[in-house]
Amino acid sequence: MTAPAAVDPDSATPEPPDGRAPVGRKLLVLAVAVLVLAGVGTAAVRYAADRSDRRDQEQAGGPPVREGAVTLDPTGRQLLLRNLAWGPHRDEVAAVPADRPDGPRTASGVKCLRFHAAAGTGICLQAERGALDDTYHASVLDSSLHEVKRFPAPGIPTRARVSPSGHLVGWTVFVSGDSYAGTDFSTRTAIVDTRTWRFYDNLETFEVLRDGRPVKASDVNVWGVTFADDNRFYATVATGGQTYLVQGDLAARTLTTLHQNVECPSLSPDGTRVAYKKRVAGADPAAPWRLYVLDLATMTETATAEQRNIDDQALWSDAHTLLYSLPGDYGSDLWTVPADGTGAPAVLVRSAVAPAYLG
Repeated sequence: MTAPAAVDPDSATPEPPDGRAPVGRKLLVLAVAVLVLAGVGTAAVRYAADRSDRRDQEQAGGPPVREGAVTLDPTGRQLLLRNLAWGPHRDEVAAVPADRPDGPRTASGVKCLRFHAAAGTGICLQAERGALDDTYHASVLDSSLHEVKRFPAPGIPTRARVSPSGHLVGWTVFVSGDSYAGTDFSTRTAIVDTRTWRFYDNLETFEVLRDGRPVKASDVNVWGVTFADDNRFYATVATGGQTYLVQGDLAARTLTTLHQNVECPSLSPDGTRVAYKKRVAGADPAAPWRLYVLDLATMTETATAEQRNIDDQALWSDAHTLLYSLPGDYGSDLWTVPADGTGAPAVLVRSAVAPAYLG
């Protein structure tokens, strides 16, 4: 007669002879796993809710932000920006003296996802939160930041610019996709003449000229306008898997290619150079860009001393210095670097994005 199988004194169920775990133990492990995952999920939700609540409270050691009058026609030179410091004025357009960028901020009460201004005209890209989906629009602002005209924006705002005269405003939104890093995205770029309110709602309808010949392609994508005057501008065009710096002509409705591998151009104050994002060989595909400057007369490229990934349309703070955003503890910080390739990057303003110099 065969002796009965030995029973593990620490288990209520004998181990099967083939070494498989008993059903009861499997169920127990599954139940424990479900409870652990539920606990992690609950903790994550609570953490996110707590962080969201704390965004309404001023951050310790952060810049003081107080509500006040903000104008696009300041008496002295000012830096306007989208304030990202936690507190009741987060996401509002705020002003600081240009020579004291880390000083107290004056918040306007106007919230923008993207913002830019020049010569008393502002462009503010805003979201309207819906129960199921968000919608977006572009608001043209006067010198007191009052809306004078509103235009639909068919996607997530990414870039905004005003011409030096204040007569033209332009913006770019993502129509599909949410990052420039890959290739699976589509943008829509528009320009408005604030004198006549003529609305160029999609620059992809302009004729693209390369080497003097029209480009016939269905994959043309345009983004990142920067203005030279009230007719001429620069932007990025993508087609055939390549990106190009183009010079745009509003009157002729043309986009003429000038240089390859240029994204989000920003024209220097004297109109001779363009700062831009360049995709560099060997970089992480998710972080491919470095900050460069292109001389428009010679097409000579100069790499800046900033070696980190730059996903922004840089701004010229003067003829020699570039201003751009990088991820920070509270969303984004503004950094500077010389445009001639010398020097080193330096943080200028914490908890801010979308800058504009006025005055």
